[in-house]
Amino acid sequence: MKKIAVFPGSFDPFTKGHEDVVNKALELFDEVVIAIGINSSKKYYFNIDKRVMHIQSLFENKKIKVLTYQKLTVDFCKDINAKFIVRGLRDNKDFEYEKSIAHMNTELSNIQTIFLLTAQKYGAINSSIVREIFKNKGNIDSFVTNSNLLV
Repeated sequence: MKKIAVFPGSFDPFTKGHEDVVNKALELFDEVVIAIGINSSKKYYFNIDKRVMHIQSLFENKKIKVLTYQKLTVDFCKDINAKFIVRGLRDNKDFEYEKSIAHMNTELSNIQTIFLLTAQKYGAINSSIVREIFKNKGNIDSFVTNSNLLV
Protein backbone atom coordinates (compact mmCIF):
# COMPACT_ATOMS: atom_id res chain seq x y z
CA MET A 1 0.00 0.00 0.00
CA LYS A 2 1.33 3.44 -0.99
CA LYS A 3 2.11 5.89 1.80
CA ILE A 4 0.26 9.04 0.71
CA ALA A 5 0.59 12.34 2.56
CA VAL A 6 -1.43 15.50 2.11
CA PHE A 7 0.23 18.89 2.53
CA PRO A 8 -2.78 21.22 2.90
CA GLY A 9 -2.89 24.98 2.79
CA SER A 10 -4.12 28.01 0.92
CA PHE A 11 -0.61 28.60 -0.47
CA ASP A 12 -1.40 32.23 -1.26
CA PRO A 13 1.45 32.21 -2.35
CA PHE A 14 3.45 28.97 -2.14
CA THR A 15 6.75 30.07 -0.57
CA LYS A 16 10.25 28.65 -0.43
CA GLY A 17 9.38 27.46 3.09
CA HIS A 18 6.50 25.40 1.68
CA GLU A 19 8.80 24.09 -1.03
CA ASP A 20 11.31 23.00 1.63
CA VAL A 21 8.63 21.07 3.54
CA VAL A 22 7.50 19.26 0.38
CA ASN A 23 11.06 18.26 -0.48
CA LYS A 24 11.48 16.79 3.01
CA ALA A 25 8.13 14.98 2.78
CA LEU A 26 9.19 13.40 -0.53
CA GLU A 27 11.89 11.52 1.37
CA LEU A 28 9.28 9.97 3.68
CA PHE A 29 6.27 9.23 1.50
CA ASP A 30 5.49 7.44 -1.76
CA GLU A 31 3.27 10.31 -2.85
CA VAL A 32 2.74 13.86 -1.62
CA VAL A 33 -0.48 15.66 -2.52
CA ILE A 34 -0.20 19.42 -2.25
CA ALA A 35 -3.81 20.23 -1.46
CA ILE A 36 -4.99 23.79 -1.96
CA GLY A 37 -7.98 24.38 0.25
CA ILE A 38 -10.73 26.60 -1.07
CA ASN A 39 -12.69 28.44 1.59
CA SER A 40 -15.57 30.45 0.11
CA SER A 41 -15.50 32.90 3.04
CA LYS A 42 -11.80 33.69 2.59
CA LYS A 43 -10.50 36.28 0.14
CA TYR A 44 -7.40 35.15 -1.73
CA TYR A 45 -4.92 37.45 -3.41
CA PHE A 46 -3.56 35.09 -6.05
CA ASN A 47 -5.92 33.32 -8.47
CA ILE A 48 -6.42 29.58 -7.75
CA ASP A 49 -5.45 28.54 -11.29
CA LYS A 50 -2.23 30.53 -11.06
CA ARG A 51 -1.44 29.00 -7.65
CA VAL A 52 -1.93 25.49 -9.05
CA MET A 53 0.19 26.25 -12.13
CA HIS A 54 2.87 27.89 -9.98
CA ILE A 55 3.17 24.89 -7.66
CA GLN A 56 3.16 22.42 -10.55
CA SER A 57 6.04 24.35 -12.13
CA LEU A 58 8.16 23.73 -9.04
CA PHE A 59 7.85 19.96 -9.02
CA GLU A 60 8.30 17.72 -12.02
CA ASN A 61 8.31 14.73 -9.69
CA LYS A 62 5.75 12.03 -10.42
CA LYS A 63 5.41 11.54 -6.66
CA ILE A 64 3.66 14.91 -6.37
CA LYS A 65 0.11 15.89 -7.24
CA VAL A 66 -1.44 19.33 -6.88
CA LEU A 67 -5.17 19.21 -6.15
CA THR A 68 -7.81 21.58 -4.81
CA TYR A 69 -10.50 20.72 -2.29
CA GLN A 70 -13.43 22.30 -0.49
CA LYS A 71 -14.19 20.19 2.59
CA LEU A 72 -12.59 19.12 5.85
CA THR A 73 -8.98 18.15 5.26
CA VAL A 74 -9.49 14.74 6.90
CA ASP A 75 -12.42 14.03 4.56
CA PHE A 76 -10.26 14.97 1.59
CA CYS A 77 -7.55 12.63 2.91
CA LYS A 78 -10.06 9.78 3.16
CA ASP A 79 -11.23 10.45 -0.42
CA ILE A 80 -7.71 9.96 -1.78
CA ASN A 81 -6.63 7.23 0.70
CA ALA A 82 -4.04 9.41 2.42
CA LYS A 83 -3.15 8.31 5.95
CA PHE A 84 -0.95 11.31 6.78
CA ILE A 85 -1.13 15.09 6.88
CA VAL A 86 2.14 17.00 6.63
CA ARG A 87 2.51 20.37 8.31
CA GLY A 88 5.53 22.66 8.25
CA LEU A 89 6.69 24.38 11.41
CA ARG A 90 8.74 27.56 11.59
CA ASP A 91 8.64 28.11 15.33
CA ASN A 92 6.93 27.15 18.58
CA LYS A 93 3.88 29.36 17.80
CA ASP A 94 3.29 27.26 14.68
CA PHE A 95 3.64 24.11 16.77
CA GLU A 96 1.07 25.18 19.38
CA TYR A 97 -1.44 26.13 16.70
CA GLU A 98 -0.87 23.02 14.57
CA LYS A 99 -0.87 20.68 17.57
CA SER A 100 -4.48 21.57 18.38
CA ILE A 101 -5.58 20.97 14.80
CA ALA A 102 -3.67 17.66 14.71
CA HIS A 103 -5.44 16.47 17.87
CA MET A 104 -8.83 17.39 16.44
CA ASN A 105 -8.04 15.64 13.15
CA THR A 106 -7.02 12.49 15.03
CA GLU A 107 -10.33 12.56 16.91
CA LEU A 108 -12.22 12.88 13.62
CA SER A 109 -10.25 10.22 11.77
CA ASN A 110 -7.37 7.81 11.91
CA ILE A 111 -5.14 10.20 9.98
CA GLN A 112 -1.84 11.15 11.59
CA THR A 113 -0.17 14.55 11.33
CA ILE A 114 3.56 14.66 10.69
CA PHE A 115 5.39 17.87 11.60
CA LEU A 116 8.43 18.88 9.57
CA LEU A 117 10.65 21.82 10.47
CA THR A 118 11.39 24.30 7.73
CA ALA A 119 15.04 25.12 7.20
CA GLN A 120 16.08 27.93 9.51
CA LYS A 121 16.75 30.26 6.58
CA TYR A 122 13.02 30.09 5.69
CA GLY A 123 11.78 30.59 9.25
CA ALA A 124 10.81 34.23 8.73
CA ILE A 125 8.94 33.67 5.48
CA ASN A 126 5.21 34.13 5.93
CA SER A 127 2.66 34.16 3.08
CA SER A 128 0.83 37.16 4.56
CA ILE A 129 4.00 39.24 4.63
CA VAL A 130 4.98 38.08 1.13
CA ARG A 131 1.55 39.18 -0.16
CA GLU A 132 2.03 42.63 1.42
CA ILE A 133 5.43 43.01 -0.21
CA PHE A 134 3.96 41.97 -3.58
CA LYS A 135 0.91 44.28 -3.24
CA ASN A 136 3.28 47.17 -2.62
CA LYS A 137 5.35 46.40 -5.72
CA GLY A 138 8.22 44.83 -3.78
CA ASN A 139 10.38 42.00 -5.15
CA ILE A 140 9.37 38.61 -3.68
CA ASP A 141 11.93 36.49 -5.57
CA SER A 142 13.86 35.83 -2.35
CA PHE A 143 10.77 34.23 -0.83
CA VAL A 144 8.95 32.57 -3.75
CA THR A 145 10.51 30.44 -6.51
CA ASN A 146 9.23 31.31 -10.01
CA SER A 147 7.21 34.22 -8.59
CA ASN A 148 6.74 35.56 -12.15
CA LEU A 149 4.17 32.79 -12.73
CA LEU A 150 1.83 34.33 -10.17
CA VAL A 151 1.35 37.59 -12.10
